[in-house]
Amino acid sequence: MSNWLITGGAGFIGSSLIKNLVENNSNINIRVLDNLTVGTKEDLREVCDFSEICVSKITTTPNGIELLVGDICDELVCQQAAVGVDVIVHLAANTGVGPSVDSPRQDCLTNVIGTFNVLEAARENGINRFIFASSGAPVGECDPPIHEELAAHPVSPYGASKLAGEGYCSAYNKSFGIETVGLRFGNVYGPRSKHKSSVVAKFIKLAIKGDVCEIYGDGSQTRDFIYIDDLIEAIILASKKVDLGGELFQIATNHETTVGELMGLLVETLESNGVRDVKFINGEARVGDVSRNYSDTSKARTYLGWESKVSLKHGLERVVRSFIKESS
Repeated sequence: MSNWLITGGAGFIGSSLIKNLVENNSNINIRVLDNLTVGTKEDLREVCDFSEICVSKITTTPNGIELLVGDICDELVCQQAAVGVDVIVHLAANTGVGPSVDSPRQDCLTNVIGTFNVLEAARENGINRFIFASSGAPVGECDPPIHEELAAHPVSPYGASKLAGEGYCSAYNKSFGIETVGLRFGNVYGPRSKHKSSVVAKFIKLAIKGDVCEIYGDGSQTRDFIYIDDLIEAIILASKKVDLGGELFQIATNHETTVGELMGLLVETLESNGVRDVKFINGEARVGDVSRNYSDTSKARTYLGWESKVSLKHGLERVVRSFIKESS
């Protein structure tokens, strides 16, 4: 697959994916579709040289790395963005439980209609491989580990919108033969995540500034924290493996960590890197958050030949050092 469309490519995961692709492929062409509400041109420029294009100029395959500033909620933009590509990695989304509770309509428009538009662009342009970034949120409250056969009962609008995306991917595989592959990401962290509001990035940024870190609830809630390099490897494998159409995979570490345990590791790592007196408080639990969440990744190991390699301790060391370097 030499011609890629990556929606949300200027963001944390997208720019990290592009960095990997550019460094490891001499013959790669990538078109990025991003509305730049989170990621920026500067973020993209840190990992590659690119040219900015407009919809009216797209007539053929991507040429090198191209940035098309546009929104996945715009049907025409999606159709043009997909011209001449072999694989779509659909990362653009309204991310997180909190924003979906604050604005469920916007969450639906972006994650449901936006995903539908990108799938339609794949169908209209004859693109056979479609990688969809999902989450464990569709499953909702359950007795973990989460696996692909559990019935979905989302407890947040975000979980509902991602479940709709998974459903449309399945339908487009069965109805139109597009090899859709859904990847349910764990809680992703790593360098280049400075714009994220997820727990690891947020805590590190606050600690470096000397601000108080707020833990939602008592810290007993659990998550499965996956380092960005491991996640990128899973995306690339999903783009290459054959006979995966309609499949769904948990992409995480198969390890349950409480937010309190994460905070302890993070404080230890920050202090060893010169950030002292980290302060945190316990606030109210958030609406829509599940109490326990970690994944059984055996299906990904069997079908993708993938498993996570970076431990939480080593991953936190890398990301803390990168944040401190950026802030100095």
